[in-house]
Amino acid sequence: MTAVAARLRHFLSIADLSPAELTALLDDATALKRDPVPSDAPLRGRALAMIFEKPSLRTRLSFDVAMRDLGGHSSYLSPQEVGLGRRESVSDVARVVSRYVDVVVLRTFAHETLEEFAKYSSVPVINGLSDLTHPCQGLADIFTIRERTGSLREVVAAYIGDGNNVAHSFMLGAAKTGMTLRVATPAGFEPLPRYRELAEVAARSTGARITFGQDPVAAVRDADVVYTDVWTSMGQEQEYERRRRAFQGFQVNRDLLANAKPSAIVLHDLPAHRGEEITDDVIDGPQSAVFDQAENRLHAQKAVLRWIV
Repeated sequence: MTAVAARLRHFLSIADLSPAELTALLDDATALKRDPVPSDAPLRGRALAMIFEKPSLRTRLSFDVAMRDLGGHSSYLSPQEVGLGRRESVSDVARVVSRYVDVVVLRTFAHETLEEFAKYSSVPVINGLSDLTHPCQGLADIFTIRERTGSLREVVAAYIGDGNNVAHSFMLGAAKTGMTLRVATPAGFEPLPRYRELAEVAARSTGARITFGQDPVAAVRDADVVYTDVWTSMGQEQEYERRRRAFQGFQVNRDLLANAKPSAIVLHDLPAHRGEEITDDVIDGPQSAVFDQAENRLHAQKAVLRWIV
């Protein structure tokens, strides 16, 4: 690890951000949504490498468009081309790629791969998704809620379903912005203790309130935001039947949503397994902010790129 790399600013988790930095990114995302192609082209001449071990629609396309709109360009490297840790060591790929480009987005199965890559990279690394966190999604989630509701400190949000990487990032974002968040998961599918502790520590400094339980109706009651994600994520396909049984009663449908405020918005990070964790009439209904949320990945990631490069 070089001395230069030791001073780098990476974006591997929302835990990496102070509350002030998170607010500044939200403010910049707002500005970039109003002015999506800044005349000063802040990333003119800069190059982004996207190294993906998992398939993607939103992450790949939004970063590609973001770099173009900011004046830079991007290159996509597929799993077959790179073979992280198989065809070539993670450390060697990091040291080579970071001599060619100015920033890397890495979408990987194991968070440890991301941390190792960042350790040996001489340019900033952005987490495009790992098994533990999805900070770009979390940033877009908080941005969407602020855009719809105004003051985040007045918001009560419910997260219903699997305590996964998306839940971890949403918890951290809620904790660092002063929100109230109720997390409801089946027994055995709670967020990891490490991320609960990180969220609880952050909440103490912002006045946020994060609670955990197993009752989706209690979590949703009078909420301003109802958020869910797939019950079976990429890489967990062999667990499908077990998870489908465990998550019965955690579907976000009209009956569950009726317990939230009439003005509540519904979020889902997509792709959705329609008819499992969420019903068509909810995701396509008048309370859905899901496709605004998907669009906001673009604006939030522009803010991250402008901040980190």
